[in-house]
Amino acid sequence: MQLKPQDFLVALKLVAWGDQRWTYARLAQELGLSTSEAHGAVRRAVEAGLLLPNRVAPVPVDSQGAASLQEPSGIYRVTRNRVRRAPADSSEGDVSADNPVRVHAQNLAEFALHGAKYAFPGVRMPLAVGVPTSHSAPAFAGVFAPGSTDFVWPHPNGSVRGIGVEPLHPAVPFAAMQDPTLYELLALFDALRVGKARERNMAMERLRSLIDPSAPAPARKALRG
Repeated sequence: MQLKPQDFLVALKLVAWGDQRWTYARLAQELGLSTSEAHGAVRRAVEAGLLLPNRVAPVPVDSQGAASLQEPSGIYRVTRNRVRRAPADSSEGDVSADNPVRVHAQNLAEFALHGAKYAFPGVRMPLAVGVPTSHSAPAFAGVFAPGSTDFVWPHPNGSVRGIGVEPLHPAVPFAAMQDPTLYELLALFDALRVGKARERNMAMERLRSLIDPSAPAPARKALRG
């Protein structure tokens, strides 16, 4: 099994959605994928450990009510865990349990920060008009001084001219424009792929906090005088 760019894109989309309930049809629509592509991406991401299933295969029971260990594997069926649903007006309860999968925050953060840029390296392209990415994206507004070289995903509906960056997946410009949080995640990932040291360091901190908020912040090295 080999991870594909859309697998990582799907995982980031689920980070952006948080605990929202979703369907494969909606996932595919908002990412510009087919439903079968969305299913395949989720399956591979689960196999890679970036996502976790919310469903388990129960132990088969024989006619006497005892668990059987001799039944053929073909009778196993994947069923949904029964969860107590919170009232519609309640802030308690984890609605993500109704979804087929959830993000494995620790694994996904580790992959996003230390592995994804090697699996899906940033490729610079000629100057083009497109959708701003990396430090040029709206998420970085006011962080870096004006005059920095702009990076863009080439796109006919873009409004900024800059150095082209091949997006993680052809659907990325479309998907980013549908979801500001996903846009931020993808732009931060591009900062890791094509940014300078300061941009990469900032992107790593922000990505970690978005993907795995419970992770302890890394200790800062003391400055030597």
